[in-house]
Amino acid sequence: MAELLKGGEFLIKDTEVLTNFIPEDLNEDQQMIRQSVRDFIETEVWAKGNEIGNQVELLGKAAELGLLGAHIPEEYGGSPLDTHSNTLISEELGRGNGSFSTSLAAHTGIGMLPILYFGSEELKKKYLPGLCNGNLKASYCLTEPGSGSDALAAKTQAVLTEDGEHYILNGQKMWISNAGFADVFIVFAQINGNQFTGFLVEKDSPGLSLGQEEHKLGIKGSSTRQVFLENVKVPKSHILGEIGKGHLIAFNVLNIGRYKLGVMSMGGCKMCITLGTRYANERIQFGEPISHFGAIQYKIAESAIRTFAMESTCYRVSDLMDDKKNNLINSGMNYSGALLEAAEEYAIECAIIKIYGSETLDYVVDELVQIHGGNGFSEEFQASRIYRDSRINRIYEGTNEINRMLMVNMLLRRTMKGQLDLVGPAWEVQKELTGMPDMSVPEGVYGKEIRTIKDFKKMILMVAGAAVKYQMDGKHDLKDQQEILMNVADMMIDLYNAESILLRLQKLAERTSDDEMTNYNHILRVYLWDAQSRIVKNAQDALASFASGDELKIMLMGVKRFARYEPVNVRESRRQIAQKCIQANEYNF
Repeated sequence: MAELLKGGEFLIKDTEVLTNFIPEDLNEDQQMIRQSVRDFIETEVWAKGNEIGNQVELLGKAAELGLLGAHIPEEYGGSPLDTHSNTLISEELGRGNGSFSTSLAAHTGIGMLPILYFGSEELKKKYLPGLCNGNLKASYCLTEPGSGSDALAAKTQAVLTEDGEHYILNGQKMWISNAGFADVFIVFAQINGNQFTGFLVEKDSPGLSLGQEEHKLGIKGSSTRQVFLENVKVPKSHILGEIGKGHLIAFNVLNIGRYKLGVMSMGGCKMCITLGTRYANERIQFGEPISHFGAIQYKIAESAIRTFAMESTCYRVSDLMDDKKNNLINSGMNYSGALLEAAEEYAIECAIIKIYGSETLDYVVDELVQIHGGNGFSEEFQASRIYRDSRINRIYEGTNEINRMLMVNMLLRRTMKGQLDLVGPAWEVQKELTGMPDMSVPEGVYGKEIRTIKDFKKMILMVAGAAVKYQMDGKHDLKDQQEILMNVADMMIDLYNAESILLRLQKLAERTSDDEMTNYNHILRVYLWDAQSRIVKNAQDALASFASGDELKIMLMGVKRFARYEPVNVRESRRQIAQKCIQANEYNF
């Protein structure tokens, strides 16, 4: 049995090709689940999902399909499915619209998971069945007017009553999804002014009131209100987790939330590419469909390349979390604990998916509007609403900037704790810079691509290692060098996506004809060529931010040494990729 990689370990170890899960491995039962969700999206969500008044009804229908309890144990009213099935459910929900996706994700994720992960047995049995069958709806109250990304700066207060049986909550929460129809609120407050703690608060609690619906840029069909707490009395038994450990709830719940958000974004990308391709095939200009033009083909192809990369990465991480969860259950851990620990283990990978998924969707949607031309700016077409709805994804579940910095900080923290050995490999890369370059190429069809992935890892280790060394020398504190952290994070994102594509194609090649592999190989080579340029730029920018003189020259020479993937005819490759979608009249990978 192959060794299960730890979170972040992809930087220093290789993944076994045959043990890596790819979308083409989904079985017949999972494909039936996909079709069931897609039918729901196409017949119900697209017709009603854009109106706030329809959210409760749609959540009820989602409950009938088992979508609200697909991640909850049977003893709490759920019908748990494997991680891959939950992943494809999120993907298909992403094909719907941003409003209902927000309502459902807030309910099943940040609304239900704090109870599953951190609630007492009594709270789980009392609330989770109703949340699974749709009789109850959940909301999550973290953000305040003065605390967004800095969640622990929350000012909402909780004071223990004289009899020691209740807490009195006072404060204000804002940007609360589902607030208008929620029955259960997950509320964070400071006990004694500095013990950040989670509470479960019922809607009908005296003193709990709501502001008006917010007027938002997008996702206008989702409910977003302020929540006011004025002397709200909450039973002591409604505390979630430990007093003063509310940050564990917030951060751990966000891990899986980030993953699902990225997966939903990927599903949205597929839908948008299909919409754009169909419009391009129908729109006639200069006597022919605009899909015949190279500029339009570029947009379709680049959208498809980034989406294919995202999909490859999503199911790779789905597999890691599924294996980790099953290993923990087999060792005696309960389901909720295993689910929590699996998401925590792969927090870095979840952040990658959130960042890249949301930014890929923004790119694809922007090109969808552009393909539509003036019609893309008209409310008569779907493109304008999708454009507005997609923008929120880069903000919630932690802004992409925060997630980039968390990625690198988590990597360094795990290294300092001895959970990851990055020091040895980074030192080996430094020694390699003073020797003769290894010009050998691994055997096989993808030999150059395998070498390129190894080179990408070396480049990241070189930059990150040098940055840490400068910090240890007292020349700068990395936590104050956000630009460098973001450089390294972007390098890691490109590496992980590139490796995910390669792993997928290596496995596909064992069961697919050479002719069928042609377009997949086009995707791989274009992504690698473009990723190499981005990784080189980020490496150079980071190194020039803290190194100088001969040391900088040596490391810049190292960047060149590790950037040797040969040029690709990206024009021709993109045309071939676009043609596959154009001929099928939809995203077809």
